[in-house]
Amino acid sequence: MRQAVIGVDIGTSSTKGVLVGLDGEVLASAAREHAVDRPAPGHVEMDAERWWLELIELVRELLERGSAEVVAVGVSGMGPCVVLLDADGAPVRPAILYGVDTRAGEQIARLRAELGEGPIVELGGTPLTSQAAGPKIAWVREHEPEAYARARSFAMPASFLAHRLTGELLLDHHSASQSWPLYDLDGARWHEPWWDAIAPGIERPQLALPSDAAGTVTAEAARLTGLPAGIPVALGTIDAWTEAVSAGATGSGDLMLMYGTTMFLITTTDERPAAPGMWTTRGVEAGSYSLAGGMATSGAITTWLRDLLPGSDYATLIRLAEESGPGAGGLLMLPYFAGERTPIQDPDARGVLVGMTLDTTAGDLYRAALEATAFGVRHNIEVMRDAGTRIDRVVAVGGGTTGGLWTRIVSDVTGLPQAVPSVTVGASFGAAFLAAGLVGDPDIAAWNPPAVVVEPDPARRALYDERYRHYRDLYPATREIAHALAAGSR
Repeated sequence: MRQAVIGVDIGTSSTKGVLVGLDGEVLASAAREHAVDRPAPGHVEMDAERWWLELIELVRELLERGSAEVVAVGVSGMGPCVVLLDADGAPVRPAILYGVDTRAGEQIARLRAELGEGPIVELGGTPLTSQAAGPKIAWVREHEPEAYARARSFAMPASFLAHRLTGELLLDHHSASQSWPLYDLDGARWHEPWWDAIAPGIERPQLALPSDAAGTVTAEAARLTGLPAGIPVALGTIDAWTEAVSAGATGSGDLMLMYGTTMFLITTTDERPAAPGMWTTRGVEAGSYSLAGGMATSGAITTWLRDLLPGSDYATLIRLAEESGPGAGGLLMLPYFAGERTPIQDPDARGVLVGMTLDTTAGDLYRAALEATAFGVRHNIEVMRDAGTRIDRVVAVGGGTTGGLWTRIVSDVTGLPQAVPSVTVGASFGAAFLAAGLVGDPDIAAWNPPAVVVEPDPARRALYDERYRHYRDLYPATREIAHALAAGSR
């Protein structure tokens, strides 16, 4: 019987699983949709037990649909999240999600004052924001003391699944490096003084690489999932970085662009980078670092426009945007429809549209949205390069790469070619690749070669350079008004 591996990824809106042959062929895939819970303003949670039940269902479905002998498993998940477990490995409360959960503002402010902004950045590479896991642990200790008193260990979605499969609790170095301010970035270890002050009584997880084995499938996990007992489980990491694995974008000088509801950027380097407004972390591979950025909206704006314009669908809007042409009929947009993350880190930034006339068309609007996200990508890339980060190769992944127009606009605006890989399953495919590395020596270039390389059009460079200058001027020119309107809407 053919040998294969399984990869499972926990996302914000769904859990996805994939069965992959050891040559990289996708044999079967499956998914389960789920939703976050919002029990209070700024609180975004999810029941971690649901992830385990979904993994069980997905693995059983994949085993039924694919005729193969599974020899290893890999896991991945959104993050950084806070999953606190009791002595039996059960969650003491729902998992607190990544930067979309903003409950720990008071804890962030207090830790900045107590520890000092400079020392926090020196140790962990990044200032404290709602993305940081450490303040959220402190929030539980202060606001839910009964739950905290039962907590004995700390996990994230990937390590939680690995724990359920193997009985071993580890955390990968990349995920740990997003647990600001608990991790020593250069020392690649937990910072014990701050851990003991912020998370007293919680055991520090043993650290390993995403590609390392967390352990082997236990007899109980085998009974529940149908997996063979004793096969290895790859520890995995946070989903965006696992997606970089799936596309082969984890080497020094690689930049991954993830086109989705939001735009995410990850570049890898051998030296520790430092860029205001960006996120500095450990990379996936040993000794590497990452400089990452994320725009608050990108595909979300195209969805908004589709829903706003009666009778519109994506295919029609893309055709109309093609007809509009470079420059979007004189429109210029700021894509800050939900504030902005990197590089301006301004939650009160707002979307702006300049240049409307009575001749403005639906195609102009859609084209302006695509060009706005491309300008945002260029802004992030310039900040990365100013930090000394080398960008030699760009790999584009995500649902927004379909259709071709969006990626062409980004290449035209940035002047950078983008390789679009053949397999677009995402982080679950990357988790499967990590699993395959436990039983062999797979080559991601063979598993997932480029399907197409999008080249920039030099003829459009001058126009987009001019529009980009206007784009950069537009935010400071409208910032005070946007902030006043944001305050008024609250």
